[in-house]
Amino acid sequence: MQGAAGVVINAPAPAETVEATMNAVDIPVIATVTNDDTITEHKILAGAAIINVAAGARTPEVVRSIRAHHPEVPILASGGASDESITATIEAGADAVTWTPPSAQQLQSQMMAKYRGD
Repeated sequence: MQGAAGVVINAPAPAETVEATMNAVDIPVIATVTNDDTITEHKILAGAAIINVAAGARTPEVVRSIRAHHPEVPILASGGASDESITATIEAGADAVTWTPPSAQQLQSQMMAKYRGD
């Protein structure tokens, strides 16, 4: 792969940053949000190509709210750690889900448990 396929602008950045980035690059701009509020609305109006929802346990609720009044906006969302939370996020209307893999500590613990026969 050559170059970047997109740029993610994290939640604290204002809509003006989304708009400035849109004017500076010719790749999709993904704006991270934590709520469905006026900040999210401004980021959509600023031209964000994709909205990335990172609202912890409230992610499905936020996805559902954004989807209700912006059915055309692609939504990427954090899915959480369980099959249930991932399913809830998809059912809420996310187009794609990110998943955080187990930490090195969790993997090491699982490996040692298997090694010991726990």
